[in-house]
Amino acid sequence: MLGADARGSKAVYGGAMPTRASRAETLAQRLLDAQVAYHLSLLDDDRLAQTTAQALIALLERLSEHQLVDLLDRDAVAQAAVHLLRTVPGSGGAISVVELATTVLLDGPDEPFLPGDVVDRAQVEALLTAVLRLTPALERGLEELADSPLAGVVASRFMGRIVAEVVQANQAVASRVPGLGPLVSFGTSTASRLKGAADKQFESLLGDTVGKGGTYAVRRLNKIVVDTLRDPTTGEAALQVWDQLARQPAAGLGSLVGADDVAAVVSAGHDLVATIATTEEAARLAEVLVDAVLEWFGGYTPAELLTAFGLSTSDVVEYLTAVVRDAVVALRDSGAFERALRAHLEPFYSSPSVREILA
Repeated sequence: MLGADARGSKAVYGGAMPTRASRAETLAQRLLDAQVAYHLSLLDDDRLAQTTAQALIALLERLSEHQLVDLLDRDAVAQAAVHLLRTVPGSGGAISVVELATTVLLDGPDEPFLPGDVVDRAQVEALLTAVLRLTPALERGLEELADSPLAGVVASRFMGRIVAEVVQANQAVASRVPGLGPLVSFGTSTASRLKGAADKQFESLLGDTVGKGGTYAVRRLNKIVVDTLRDPTTGEAALQVWDQLARQPAAGLGSLVGADDVAAVVSAGHDLVATIATTEEAARLAEVLVDAVLEWFGGYTPAELLTAFGLSTSDVVEYLTAVVRDAVVALRDSGAFERALRAHLEPFYSSPSVREILA
């Protein structure tokens, strides 16, 4: 009877008794297949959401046992921020995002809406009030323009044009008054004949004449701007402009400016940002920002930080589950998830220690 069993075993194993090593290898492969199949079963359509949510909840619970300062290395985060600054803004992907955003701004929303339906007028008024309170800071900034010779020339010519417009307007009014029109016309024509070698127009001549006192012109122009902003009527006028805009359907910039013009401005702005982002000053600023964030929020746990931003763990799990689900389904259906899981587990089952145990 024993001989028959032995002969049967030889038939089953190809005429030779399997060695302990081959039996261990076969068993290891079966265990690997079983574990892979088990994990894949957790990702079927009926259990996918539950499996993903449980994994996220477990991760957040473990992370919430520690403060952020213990979970994040300051130097590593700073290096990553600097690397992103130097790499991302000038990359092809960033250029594509900028072009996409420009297209969206030009085309506008798919369904028109009234800005007044989505923006509270009281909040607009509060914003305008806060901006107009910055007039002293604006005044100090404009005062620095007085030291620029070119700014003085621009301000002088601007004021010269205003003077010319006033003179022409007065002439038009005076022409309607008997006896006064010829006098004003004589004075204007006399000034008009004072042309230089370049045959400048009247307003340009006035502008260049005043340009000799460019600093004075800049300061006078600054005073006009600042006094206008301080006038209570300015805020009321701005609100009236908002009331008009609030009743007009929101549209893309394409109805106001050309696509090439907008693209040129956006491209120039993107080039400027990409260049600045690669400088050492930007890198130091990023490091300072990382330090400030860790100093401010480093004592929070992830759960406490979510609460500080008005979010709950359940909200985050719900959103992440919805985002992750489609990606997991795509990986599962393509077989990529199984291949990755098998490649991750196989070294363990083929290790000498496991083979020794199974043998």
